[in-house]
Amino acid sequence: MAEQRRAPENHPDSPAAPAPEEVTEEVTEEVAEAWDDLVATARRTVADRLVVGTSGNVSVRVGDLVLVTPTGVPYDRLTPADATGVDLAGRQVLGTLRPTSELPLHLAVYRATDARAIVHTHAVHATAVSTLVTELPPIHYMTAALGGPVRVAPYATYGTEELAAHALTALTDRTACLLQNHGTLAHAPTLAQAYDRTAHLEYLCHLWLTATTHPTLTPTLLTPTQLTEATKALTTYGQHP
Repeated sequence: MAEQRRAPENHPDSPAAPAPEEVTEEVTEEVAEAWDDLVATARRTVADRLVVGTSGNVSVRVGDLVLVTPTGVPYDRLTPADATGVDLAGRQVLGTLRPTSELPLHLAVYRATDARAIVHTHAVHATAVSTLVTELPPIHYMTAALGGPVRVAPYATYGTEELAAHALTALTDRTACLLQNHGTLAHAPTLAQAYDRTAHLEYLCHLWLTATTHPTLTPTLLTPTQLTEATKALTTYGQHP
């Protein structure tokens, strides 16, 4: 039987404060499994040192429900009873913990793309690159897996609509972007894919930073034609039914 939880009546300092009336959302088996997957992914970002403490956030969309990590709660403390969700308008409809402060960023991506999962981190090498360039140079063919050279969204205060707008522009025809002086954002049809794209982005940034440390040599970059060829090759990579 599906469980129901009541959302808190208001959060004055939250950008996703719910309306005064009672709002409930069913915790179906699908929602429960999605929450477990979200928590596991969030914990993985810490284990793999892509975030520190409670920085970064993860979300997954189930129908019109967006499950998100709550703000300021260590991921190792999250339980099934802590499931936190909002609708696409940002109104909290599940749980009693306040959603991530980056909720506007997540919702903007879900409204504008076909994303079903989002991972946002403060990965060290990627954040470092975001302070140096406006676009990550195509240092490796895995650039193609992210849609092309990864753009850097101009800086804006975290949790703002301005940051969300900058990120959407940077994500045009891409599945990941860098946030200047901030971190990374990647989206995908599944949390596993969103996490993989995040990890690849951190790898590409680490690779470029390493290559640029040589005192006299300049890294060789891939041409647009080479990236196009890599894109085609990647469509047949891995196992296919």
